[in-house]
Amino acid sequence: MADTKSVEPGAAKPGGKQPKSVRVVLLALMITMMLAMLDNMIVGTAMPTIVGDLGGLEHLSWVVTAYTLATAASTPLWGKLGDMYGRKGVFMSSIVLFLIGSALSGMAQDMGQLIAFRAVQGLGAGGLMVGVMAIIGDLIPPRERGKYQGMMAGVMALAMIGGPLVGGTITDHWGWRWAFYINLPLGVVALAAISAVLHLPKKRTQARIDYLGAALLTVGITAIVLVTTWGGTEYAWTSAVIMELVGIGVAALVGFVFWQTKAAEPVVPLHIFRSRNFTLMSVIGFITGFVMFGATLFLPLYQQSVQGASATNSGLLLLPMLGAMLVTSMVAGRVTTSTGRYKAFPVVGSVLMIVGLYLLSLMDTGTSRFTSGVYMAVVGLGMGCLMQITMLVAQNSVEMKDMGVASSSTTLFRTLGSSFGVAIMGALFNSRVQDVMAERGGALGAKVTEQSAQLDAAGLEKLPDAVREAYQHAVSAGTHSAFLLGAVIAVVALVAAVFVKEVPLKGAGPEGDAEAADGVSAKVAVAEAV
Repeated sequence: MADTKSVEPGAAKPGGKQPKSVRVVLLALMITMMLAMLDNMIVGTAMPTIVGDLGGLEHLSWVVTAYTLATAASTPLWGKLGDMYGRKGVFMSSIVLFLIGSALSGMAQDMGQLIAFRAVQGLGAGGLMVGVMAIIGDLIPPRERGKYQGMMAGVMALAMIGGPLVGGTITDHWGWRWAFYINLPLGVVALAAISAVLHLPKKRTQARIDYLGAALLTVGITAIVLVTTWGGTEYAWTSAVIMELVGIGVAALVGFVFWQTKAAEPVVPLHIFRSRNFTLMSVIGFITGFVMFGATLFLPLYQQSVQGASATNSGLLLLPMLGAMLVTSMVAGRVTTSTGRYKAFPVVGSVLMIVGLYLLSLMDTGTSRFTSGVYMAVVGLGMGCLMQITMLVAQNSVEMKDMGVASSSTTLFRTLGSSFGVAIMGALFNSRVQDVMAERGGALGAKVTEQSAQLDAAGLEKLPDAVREAYQHAVSAGTHSAFLLGAVIAVVALVAAVFVKEVPLKGAGPEGDAEAADGVSAKVAVAEAV
């Protein structure tokens, strides 16, 4: 028999302990978060086998691009739909759509089908992270939310470290299709737990969906992601295709912003950006995404090409950075929960990120693994101070009714930051590698990197010793330029952090109890077994 107990959003049990059923929901949310983060890591490892089975090597990049595009474009829409029609139903719909896309991807018979089904999967993935963050925002007051930062950071670290290992194991023993099928049992468990235990109030707004705003935003985001994905690889940065995409993207986004001031129920209510803290957290989130995904791309490449590390353990190579990020995130969460103060973390995190990126830019062909590990740990300490604090402060800066769009907007800025980081740092890296190879390796060196500046282990082994040595120097020079750029960009995050205003967090604690009651109108019913 179940007894339904009503709990105010932002209200903890006496003593600060959450009800058991809330902890069950949080576990289900962490599983869902794992689905969102683990998928690309596993699939990336399986891609060579997929191409060998299905063919279509020329369309390989679209397997990733279709997923990324669909995720980025749908992220703001899921957040808004949750605000309009209720968080639980919309969130479960995104999980179901993600699982349908996963199942279809596993059954794909050719590359065209796989690309289409990956887009379906990406549409669902756009709602996973947003739903997790928004529901946590509903259930846990900001003052208490810091406790769960370590859990989120742990899930992220586990996905980045374990993803390539799990992907390789699954592909080798079960076949590449299970790289997609593995999502199904995890998703079903998450769905069952959320359906049984989480009971949020159903709501139905009379407002109509802003279809024009959604269309303009989708076109704008799609153009931006395509520019950052294709620029410098498929097409030259100055090519007509890239210039046209830039024009379309700018026009669509300008039109979107204008229309949001007129729409009755805007997809992204512009009034949330009147909050200085929310706007600053969006900027910091963008920079964090820029730096983090750039670092996770180039660090394994440097360690494999220059330090001779094994590619099969690529996830483990990032352990110093991810471990430091996990520890700092847990400490930041505990301190925020106990004191209600948070401004020091964005400031200190930005400083550590700048210092760490500068140290990484100093790496050369003689840098030891221990030294590079220490440098990575400094970057990880910085990112640990920033990753979850940005979401926490952003959610604390808006009203409860805008929790979904606040979560989705913050997630979107981080996603766009990662796209820009990979593209811009990648373009600088590739250019520097090709220049140094032409200088040190002569005609053969220039020819080796003519198609791609990133060589796999097999390709590296086939090179003559002199050319291989030239390539190692070239990769060192490329990572130097990429990380130095990252350090310069991270200064923007520091400037933004300095201007953050420390607004007391609502929720538990002597100051927070009274504030938690203010502005809270909805009830969250949590079913507890008797």
